[in-house]
Amino acid sequence: MRCPFCKEDRDRVVDSRSSDAGRVIRRRRQCLVCKRRFTTYEKIGESFKLYVMKKDKSRIPYDRDKIIGGLQKACYKRPVSAEQIQQIADKVEESIFRNFDKEVSSAFIGESVMKHLRRVDKVAYIRFASVYRDFKDAGELIEEVSHVIQEAEHIGQPTLFNGPQ
Repeated sequence: MRCPFCKEDRDRVVDSRSSDAGRVIRRRRQCLVCKRRFTTYEKIGESFKLYVMKKDKSRIPYDRDKIIGGLQKACYKRPVSAEQIQQIADKVEESIFRNFDKEVSSAFIGESVMKHLRRVDKVAYIRFASVYRDFKDAGELIEEVSHVIQEAEHIGQPTLFNGPQ
């Protein structure tokens, strides 16, 4: 590991800790040349390649940032914090790594994102679903919105149209 201060690659690990529910290892290091300390993080998934099989059967490397980007677009101007977006991405990623070794379908990722997003913000969920499910006409979109409204009414939550969530 290169020291970020003097760029030498001689260091020792002073402390190691597991964090983020065991998905990340935090290592505190000390450079043996300049004696300054710095922290590195090792994250699960970086030591092997996981691929995503898209609808058209092409395969691309898994990229967490794509999940976060999709969530950010769906949650634009919604009362969803950056922390909540990260938490959803964490849950989706945890499910991916628990269930798949080398390849995961984009359908699994999309459904997982929708499942978690639906619990956080119904409008953001509808936005995400409208892009992900590629509704063919307004009728399909209206049908999905109707399901969300019925579910919200069933559990006593405000609906999309009668107040904040």
